[in-house]
Amino acid sequence: MSENRTLNPGLACDFLGELLGTFILVFLGCGSVAVAVLFSAHSGLFQVAAVWGMGVALAIYASRGLSCAHLNPAVSIAFALAKRMPAKKLPVYLAAQFLGAFLAAAVLYVLFSGSIVRFELANDVVRGFPGSERTAMMFGEYFPNPAFGQAGASVSFFNAFLAEGIGTCLLVLFIFSLTERCNVGHPDSGLAPLFIGAAVSVVVCTIAPLTQAGLNPARDFGPRLFAYLAGWDHVAIPGPRGGFLAVYVIAPLVGGSVASVFFTKVLRPLMERRSGRCGGSEIC
Repeated sequence: MSENRTLNPGLACDFLGELLGTFILVFLGCGSVAVAVLFSAHSGLFQVAAVWGMGVALAIYASRGLSCAHLNPAVSIAFALAKRMPAKKLPVYLAAQFLGAFLAAAVLYVLFSGSIVRFELANDVVRGFPGSERTAMMFGEYFPNPAFGQAGASVSFFNAFLAEGIGTCLLVLFIFSLTERCNVGHPDSGLAPLFIGAAVSVVVCTIAPLTQAGLNPARDFGPRLFAYLAGWDHVAIPGPRGGFLAVYVIAPLVGGSVASVFFTKVLRPLMERRSGRCGGSEIC
């Protein structure tokens, strides 16, 4: 009798859900950055942040019937630490998230490649050379935010690491609070994605002037890798100031993990005591 080598259908759904959701999130979010850079289609940071938030909400709605719709390695690891999902699912979730983000960047490049070339010619931007982060920022992130030019903030490596860590910590804390049944103020499950999207928007509005507000290792590294392959070379990886791995990958993972431990060890027990009852956490 031959051995059954078919893929576990549950893991297949998880993979497809995370790939689809992350693709939508990055396509809409990075797309909003692209049209702002290339066409000045948005008049301010809030408009870009609002599109990011709505994109996150729509991505969750589109994918949570297949997976837990984490769409972010920092969220997946935080949920595993809190035992809201089995740790053995992490490789599937992380692989799908990074692949979804990479594919979204590739599709965006196909759509806007002509406009990118025209923008580079009109603004004396030579791809892969200093200054080309003005277009590379459509894919990966930079500190300080290149969109603000000389008027931008002065951001050290430490400031950038702290900003991404704190921003992700707050985001994961909001996600836990919005999906925790012990929290008597949590919204209905059908509305939770809207509130999570709103949380993304407000965090982006605060952090983006410093670091573009990555808050998501897959959202940064997948498109950044594509930009490297598409000719931005060392401007994409390791970037003009280096440190992208620490700032945009490690810092969000640390921030999300801190939020997970703080919520499960401190806030959730207090919520249980305060409410006197608890229906349990949502388990993936």
